[in-house]
Amino acid sequence: MEDLEEGDQLGMESEEEDSELSDGALQEAFAKGLLKPGMNLLTPAPKKLVNNLDGLKQCLADFRKDLPWVERLDLTNMPVDDIVAKAEGKLPSPTSREVNAEDDFQREMFFYRQGQATVLEALPLLKQLGIATKRPEDYFAEMAKSDQQMQKIRKKLISKQTMMEKSEKAKKLREQRKFGKKVQVEVIQKRQKEKKAMMSAVKRYQKGMTDKLDFLDGDQKKPKGSTEASKKAVTKKGPNAKRKYKDQKFGFGGKKSGKKWNTKESFNDVSGFRAKVAHGKGGKGGKQGKGGKQNKRPGKSVRRKMKGRS
Repeated sequence: MEDLEEGDQLGMESEEEDSELSDGALQEAFAKGLLKPGMNLLTPAPKKLVNNLDGLKQCLADFRKDLPWVERLDLTNMPVDDIVAKAEGKLPSPTSREVNAEDDFQREMFFYRQGQATVLEALPLLKQLGIATKRPEDYFAEMAKSDQQMQKIRKKLISKQTMMEKSEKAKKLREQRKFGKKVQVEVIQKRQKEKKAMMSAVKRYQKGMTDKLDFLDGDQKKPKGSTEASKKAVTKKGPNAKRKYKDQKFGFGGKKSGKKWNTKESFNDVSGFRAKVAHGKGGKGGKQGKGGKQNKRPGKSVRRKMKGRS
């Protein structure tokens, strides 16, 4: 092991010495002017051209095999005429030399019409040779994949379909929940609105602004005439009968004292004055009671005497 390590060290030292010597030699050559630019360029080796005539002739002979057309099925033809362009009175379709390779639509239409021409020429030849061009109705072809593989594929497709159905069902349920919450909120708002309307109707009834009790019917449908009548009653100005009765009985605000004071007009108005009623004077019978009848009650002294006798 020690000998190997010593050999490696010696090799490293020799390489360093060679590199130092080569660098020193290059410096000396550069100082003497022996090194010039362009002297040490790598030039590629010339390509060797092979002209294999025998191989080319063999390939050409293989191409020129005299095989029947059924084995080759090759056709070379020009594209069919563009019937639509002719019917519309446009210019005739361009030939292969006039096709613009940069125009994608023109180039692809040229290939399409060339394929049409090939089909129109090949179908009659195939019929002449007795070759069927359509698949028979009772044709049965063996599947490329086995039944087991197809069963696996079927199971996978069914599982994928069930997963999609589950996801769609869950999505519909989420939408229905959202819609249900929305409907619930709308119902609650409607109830609150109806309650508010009923409370306002009750307050209007208590204040005497209306004498209708239609708001007690709840959600029952009202005829158009009743709604119009209630609207007119609400919009009608003035107090109702209940309010008038309470005003007549208890008053309706304002000054309460001094209602029986005389005024200048009431003092001068003597049209309703009757002396007999005012002073209690009747006819010949002296004092009279109600209805002009004579007061038959005995006096106080007479009542005492009558009381003493008893």
